[in-house]
Amino acid sequence: MTATTTGPGHGHADGDGAAPARAVVVGGGLAGITAALELADAGVRVTLLEGRPRLGGLAFSFRRGDLTIDNGQHVYLRCCTAYSSFLKRLDALHLAPLQDRLDVPVLDVGHPSGKPRLGRLRRTALPVPLHLAKSLATYPHLSLAERAAVGRAALALRGLDPQDPALDGTDFGGWLRRKGQSARSVEALWDLIGVATLNATAGESSLGLAAMVFKTALLTDPGAADIGWAHVPLGELHDTRARAALKAAGVRTLLRTRATGIARAADGTWQVGAETGPGTAEQLTAETVVLAVPQRETHALLPDGALDEPGRLLEIGTAPILNLHVVYDRKVLRQPFFAALGSPVQWVFDRTESSGLAAKGDGGQYLAVSQSAAQDDIERPVAELRTRYLPELERLLPAARGAGVRDFFVTRERTATFAPTPGVGRHRPAARTNTPGLYLAGAWTATGWPATMEGAVRSGVHAAGAALSELGRPHVSPLREAV
Repeated sequence: MTATTTGPGHGHADGDGAAPARAVVVGGGLAGITAALELADAGVRVTLLEGRPRLGGLAFSFRRGDLTIDNGQHVYLRCCTAYSSFLKRLDALHLAPLQDRLDVPVLDVGHPSGKPRLGRLRRTALPVPLHLAKSLATYPHLSLAERAAVGRAALALRGLDPQDPALDGTDFGGWLRRKGQSARSVEALWDLIGVATLNATAGESSLGLAAMVFKTALLTDPGAADIGWAHVPLGELHDTRARAALKAAGVRTLLRTRATGIARAADGTWQVGAETGPGTAEQLTAETVVLAVPQRETHALLPDGALDEPGRLLEIGTAPILNLHVVYDRKVLRQPFFAALGSPVQWVFDRTESSGLAAKGDGGQYLAVSQSAAQDDIERPVAELRTRYLPELERLLPAARGAGVRDFFVTRERTATFAPTPGVGRHRPAARTNTPGLYLAGAWTATGWPATMEGAVRSGVHAAGAALSELGRPHVSPLREAV
């Protein structure tokens, strides 16, 4: 490998006097950053390649005028212990605080009375499942019979094993119907949560992944579903602070650098071709390679024999997320966020502080509307989306009626996540491949989690742990399961 930048403890020889082990991590999203840090912390010399001019993958920020915009709204839960550890490693946990207790305002504008109705999903300090009993009993968006049926379905869900292969091939929507859930219950509760976490409706989701989400978040620990989100731009966390942590760990980070191919040399090392610019290339040599890129890019880079059925990677579909960004000339929302029913709007977040708009002191407010499973809207022109969604925001937020709209723009992630369709689990590969020294990472790998920031970080830990085990390096996993 070419000379690397080394940090304290990462440029020394191994204990037997041999040169330190070398690794190349391809991909600078959360999975790749995590794998690089785990390897470097264990004394491996790491080079990280990222084709974009920044780190963070699909959780990033950009500038629009004098504001800093996140490409989409990302949240995590208290049960996301790997992502919390990741933020702590970046010295950034305080920048993405969690709620003291789960509290989700849910506004229904589709009520037959024509009047918006506000309900809340909140927890108490009581043990599971009593922590949600009061909230469910008073949830105004379901009838008494529907609330009772939801409780019975939740207890049945608690008894499922998300790792059961039979659950992977079953659709969540069908299971809910068999458990007596009405269409309204699915809309007002199961999909309210499931679409945001799985990026698919219940009918398009694997029961195994849905059971994992609902059991872990709602049926394990009372505080597991408390919500956290970045109070600064995502780029501050996943790019600026990640770069600083990588540099301190001795990782050589090459941005705007694309891996063009990997091959096993006769001596057992890996040769990684890297295109560092137009007409410029570099050859990297390493004992370990971690591919932390999307499934199609991984498929293109995999050497023969690395997976028994590499074509299965191409069977892992993708799902889009659309984000609408609206800057008003005055404050129209007093809550930090809310979810909506009876409207195409799903979740709305106040991003006034994090974007820098509040610092201008002109009274404006910036709202981000996050639309998961957005297949119907992802290709609509901006003008059409504006016509469709601004009136909906006025229906939901009376204060928006008559407010001036300073800016309306859209960010689209057409392949935001892998699609959690029934049967997807059999296509998701483990971190280890058939070829020694080659590992896979990414939220789409076999983490047991859906496509979340938590899943991405866990995949990086899994890949690094497998690599360090093969290198004979002691490694204490930072992962712990939610309790």
